[in-house]
Amino acid sequence: MSEGVVHCKVLLVEDIETEAQLVHKHLRRVSGWRFSIEHHDRLTPGLERAREGQFDVILIDLNLPDGAGLEVCQRMRKAAPRTPIIVLTNQNSEDLSNRALREGAQDYLIKREVDGPLLGRAIRYAIERTRVDRALRESEQRYALAVAGANDGIWDWNIRDREIYFSARWKAILGYSDGEIADQLREWFERIDHHDREQFNEALNAHLEGRSNSFECEYRMATKGGEVRWVSTRGVAVRDDAGTALRMAGSMTDITRRKQTEARLLHEAMHDALTGLPNRILFMDRLDLALRRFRRDPSKLFAVLFFDLDRFKHVNDSLGHGVGDELLGLVAARILSCLRPGDTLARLGGDEFAIVLNDISGATDAIYVVDRVQKALAREFEIAAHTIYTSASIGIAVSSEIYRSPDEIVRDADIAMYRAKNSGQSTYSVFDTYMHDQAIFQHRMETDLRRALEKGEFEIHYQPIISLENERVLGFEALLRWQHPTRGLVMPQEFIGIVEDTSLVTPIGWWVIERACQQLAVWQRLFPVDPPLAMSVNVSGKLFLTDDMAKRLAALLEDCEIDPRTLHLEITERVVMDHGDLVLSTLSDLRGLGVELHVADFGTGYSSLTYLQRFRYDSLKIDRSFVQTMTEKVDSSAIVEALITLGGTLGMKVVAEGVETADQVRQLQAMQCPAAQGYWYARPMHQDAVNDFLRIGGSAESRAGSSAQSIRH
Repeated sequence: MSEGVVHCKVLLVEDIETEAQLVHKHLRRVSGWRFSIEHHDRLTPGLERAREGQFDVILIDLNLPDGAGLEVCQRMRKAAPRTPIIVLTNQNSEDLSNRALREGAQDYLIKREVDGPLLGRAIRYAIERTRVDRALRESEQRYALAVAGANDGIWDWNIRDREIYFSARWKAILGYSDGEIADQLREWFERIDHHDREQFNEALNAHLEGRSNSFECEYRMATKGGEVRWVSTRGVAVRDDAGTALRMAGSMTDITRRKQTEARLLHEAMHDALTGLPNRILFMDRLDLALRRFRRDPSKLFAVLFFDLDRFKHVNDSLGHGVGDELLGLVAARILSCLRPGDTLARLGGDEFAIVLNDISGATDAIYVVDRVQKALAREFEIAAHTIYTSASIGIAVSSEIYRSPDEIVRDADIAMYRAKNSGQSTYSVFDTYMHDQAIFQHRMETDLRRALEKGEFEIHYQPIISLENERVLGFEALLRWQHPTRGLVMPQEFIGIVEDTSLVTPIGWWVIERACQQLAVWQRLFPVDPPLAMSVNVSGKLFLTDDMAKRLAALLEDCEIDPRTLHLEITERVVMDHGDLVLSTLSDLRGLGVELHVADFGTGYSSLTYLQRFRYDSLKIDRSFVQTMTEKVDSSAIVEALITLGGTLGMKVVAEGVETADQVRQLQAMQCPAAQGYWYARPMHQDAVNDFLRIGGSAESRAGSSAQSIRH
């Protein structure tokens, strides 16, 4: 075994195999740790194994076939009370996260946000927190026993005669020898910290007057050396028949260490360990104070600024998480320098920060602060011999009578931040009600999309790809459609962006690939040609981030009995730009299968030529925006001709998209473009209409005449 490697036994309870495999993949990449993973796809066997106490950490999903929601966390906590639990889920719910943490989970991670370093760090922190908590509880128990067995300071007060006795231990707690303090009441009362005298007097008088059964109070006292010590005093009075207190005796215990521990734990519970800033809990408390003050006095305006660092993932991936953590600390310091003493800056997690700006006159004041922050962040950071540049996308939500809880205003600031991030880096956006309506619409759409997948509401339409040399049908592009129960046929531009932002992208993406391959196998048998018909499928970049994509696709092609060369996977330039080497590795595996790889919407991205050099694609598709403006714009015509020439020079096939007129066809033929697709030949068709289309299989005129009739939906 390698020296210094930490061995960790992990119990993984996850019913989705691909998700479980992704966890395996992440943990294999954690440096310095070797994980032994036992996987169960049901809660019941997971509970049985957890009770045996053989694991260092438990990773568990909250949505399992035999258990769901908070009940899963509760049952696992009961089965393994001493083992740290980390929740891995797709349910991005702040409320559920807080409740899971209250039920004993050490962390709550969203699957799509997890990578190897994050998961490894979460496991390390969970194990360490559990160890520290256990040690702290044991330490507190030992401390309590020690205190119980020790000689506390004793006092005895004769109320009627106005005499008092202090034991030597009582005086020693304050740093005095037995002879240095007289047995006088003022020696006690005058040493009580002025901040605590009111509560001390209230507790003492309540017992003397018979309003409480005993006297108990924790307060601070000044010592001989001028220090402050926390003490706990308890006492009980002896009364006459009329209930008047005659005598009172009790003890005084030094609780300074406990108070320091409580203060430290409270600080740790309320502050971020990395930056020292308030964490989400303290931030929400400060925000609640601002909101309640605003309700009492509407002139006390405030604003919430929600930050997300741009390109932070790139820093972690390229320079390491150590540099990323140091960058977060420096960013926090720069933001703090832009704020006033009454404002609150917090780190909410990851690279997300938030600010409560108090006592502002309106959104303009918040924008001034944003400008200062962005200028501060624009200066370079020097970390470990690296020069780093970063910026932030910032959402602003200003106090309003519509807000009833801190969560609501944070939600709206978060929505505004995402609007800013989508608009471009290093910018800001002020929340308005339209953003909220859009967020609600997207949430409803996501819910409907999940139902659509379960109830089989998705279908595929197919658009032919035509040879411009002989007008032969070369194949089809599979295009996803949604047959909504109330809205009818929904086009992908209305929902595909939401699919990409959720965990639905993988199951829907594979559903399209599987259906398209099955349909291609049918058409190849019914309409045999040489070369055989091909099928093009647009693929999300997220499908390339799993280790098993090539293996799964190979099995599918074998089951369908189709030649891998007839399946064409279309990806955009953006996919490679976003994921780089990870995508290129998977593309290499797919090329090994024989699957053709096409670049869709070519020319609309950037760094296109760089990636064409790094990886040889089989075909490129010229974006419709150039094709449809060829006859009006000389620039578009020149770009199309250049792309056709580029494809030919690189030995790539070329397909022109969006062909709608005979003039466009003639121009493309004159440029010797090999293939095209568009409404001129046929609109996307249902599979039954494609059968008719292939049967007539003749001239462009016959296809064009039949295409409109063949549209069934």
